[in-house]
Amino acid sequence: MYCNSANLQIVYIGFLKKSILQLLRCLENLDVQMTKLGLYLAQKSVNKSEVARKTGLSKARISELSLNASTRLQAEELYLIALAIDVNPCDMLEQVCGHVKKKIKL
Repeated sequence: MYCNSANLQIVYIGFLKKSILQLLRCLENLDVQMTKLGLYLAQKSVNKSEVARKTGLSKARISELSLNASTRLQAEELYLIALAIDVNPCDMLEQVCGHVKKKIKL
């Protein structure tokens, strides 16, 4: 096969398309794994390292709260994060915990 710049461009474009599709699949999987807090922070384009620095929470704790659904977010942590990203803590609480409903005992 003759190697010229047009052939190289075609190969490179094919490689880019494949890489972009793989990246999109990874991002779709992240949405499934993220917690409500993780999705909230992603929607706000929040830098988690900056939040960790401002709140005193570790980067590991912020990541755990963002990715692990079994990790429990404490009220104090939510309040600190809300202040660090300059949002109303009540609004953030509604977005992150609004799905929680009271259990009715019969």
